[in-house]
Amino acid sequence: MTLKKARLLTLDNNNNPKDKGFDVQFNPETLKVSYSNQLEANDKGGGGAKPKQFVGKGSTKLAVQLVFDTTGSSLDDSQLASSGEASKLSKQDVRKATKKVIDLMTPSQIKSGKEKGKQVPPKVRLLWGSFKFDGIMESLEESLEFFSPEGIPLRATLSLSLTQQEIQFGVGEDVGKPDQANKPGTAASTPGTQPLTSAPANSNLPSMASQMGQGANWQNIAAANGIENPRQLAPGQLIDMNATLKFGL
Repeated sequence: MTLKKARLLTLDNNNNPKDKGFDVQFNPETLKVSYSNQLEANDKGGGGAKPKQFVGKGSTKLAVQLVFDTTGSSLDDSQLASSGEASKLSKQDVRKATKKVIDLMTPSQIKSGKEKGKQVPPKVRLLWGSFKFDGIMESLEESLEFFSPEGIPLRATLSLSLTQQEIQFGVGEDVGKPDQANKPGTAASTPGTQPLTSAPANSNLPSMASQMGQGANWQNIAAANGIENPRQLAPGQLIDMNATLKFGL
């Protein structure tokens, strides 16, 4: 059975692939996805701790580490960045392979429209089996870890972070499509557009959801509200109990 490789590729403005992209040399060990909401303290009300409420769009980030190694000259020309050099030593320089990933950080210039002349980073997709994440490369760190006697770097670890300014969860072709549950006018709309529920003292989210007939949906509510510890809510914490994310397989 052939090992499925993770793939990186760039997207157009409609989230369609602009190219075939390229496979990573070694699959990552972990994929770390984090969700966050833009919150601010609620100034209304009396003293004490001020509950926070949703004030903007959420965001989703993907953190992943990729390893590249040319100690055995295992990379072929399709896995190396384009170069006019053809010597064996130049192919062993691991930066010839990692350049393709670093290029995904390079912004391009908008050529038409109102935004003409502005520099924008490319949209990037990481695709691995049923996992797909679309975003912009927010940061990238390259660690050169092993060198030849001639001082040529032969092994590198890339720590990269992709971000998307929306809560994004999906499997395969679901990613990037509009979430019907979050469209205005539907029963489960965007967090912050519905009346908020204040958490009583010594309460937890599962019990609150159960009392409101949403006991089976408390995990989605926690994710949509950015609640890190649903078992321990702050007294007076404001929660959108109607908020729902597309969460789960």
